[in-house]
Amino acid sequence: MVTAKVWVLKKHFEGFPKTSDFDLKKIELPSLKDGGKWMLSLLLESVFLSVDPYMRPYSRRDMKEGDIMIGTQVARIVESKNPAFTVGVFVVARSGWRTHFISDGKDLQALPSGWPESLPRSLALGTIGMPGLTAYFGLLEVCKMKPGETVLVNAAAGAVGSVVGQLAKTGGCKVVGCAGSDDKVAYLKKIGFDEAFNYKTVTSLDEALRKASPDGYDCFFDNVGGEFASVAINQMKKYGRIAVCGAISQYNDSVPQKGPYVQMPMIFKELRMEGFLVTSWNNRWEEGLKALLKWVVEGKVKCHEQVTEGFENMPAAFIGMLKGENLGKAIVKV
Repeated sequence: MVTAKVWVLKKHFEGFPKTSDFDLKKIELPSLKDGGKWMLSLLLESVFLSVDPYMRPYSRRDMKEGDIMIGTQVARIVESKNPAFTVGVFVVARSGWRTHFISDGKDLQALPSGWPESLPRSLALGTIGMPGLTAYFGLLEVCKMKPGETVLVNAAAGAVGSVVGQLAKTGGCKVVGCAGSDDKVAYLKKIGFDEAFNYKTVTSLDEALRKASPDGYDCFFDNVGGEFASVAINQMKKYGRIAVCGAISQYNDSVPQKGPYVQMPMIFKELRMEGFLVTSWNNRWEEGLKALLKWVVEGKVKCHEQVTEGFENMPAAFIGMLKGENLGKAIVKV
């Protein structure tokens, strides 16, 4: 009998999440079952767990108090009664905040073939995982960037934004990014952003955006929403495209923000704004992961991870990520 540790949502978040909103519990896992291919025949242990912005709004939409927190992990198969899965193999699973879990194998995703032994497997939760795919499809399919264009990305030092900027540079674009600290701005310049600024220290966001690209922006990859989006939309070029990926500036609001009012610039500049979920391209994930792995191995896309040690620190890592304390992808190592 295996005892698993799990983090449950004790209380729905009101405003910013607090550690008291979570509860650490132990649960006894059932024994594995022999038999059919899709029986509960696999025992896995989590090695790395992801904390992501989507967990904040999705917890309210999809979870009840007392449910195990949603989330994704890289896990290792420690026991198998299914011939399709070998002990010791690493997979990506969507089993929430757990140290161990039982699976029938249906929802387990193998790491891309050709994964080098020297490459951290935690990248399957970041650059070569869902956040990287969000950047890939959002930029190529929603923004439809073209060489020579100017791309704006906010929250640019985060898990998604940092990949967006690098993919845009690889695609021959000028890239402008903004972040919330001078260290993050320095990182953006290090990985190839043409222009970067700290939105918390500029006297005028409008002036900072104008200075970074006086001619405006063809593509805007928006992870933030709120006031930033309302300012940036006025600096889009005619026929510009806006990919609405996230709205982290609003996730923790107790009272909804007013505005922005987008109709006038949308009409007169004939802009296209599209919200998207990366799951719309589920049938193309293999393509995206293969491309991202290739770029990482070749050094065209660089990765940075903010690693928190210890499963007991999951809530702290999640809260820190929402406060913008992470550079690159926030990961918890069990």
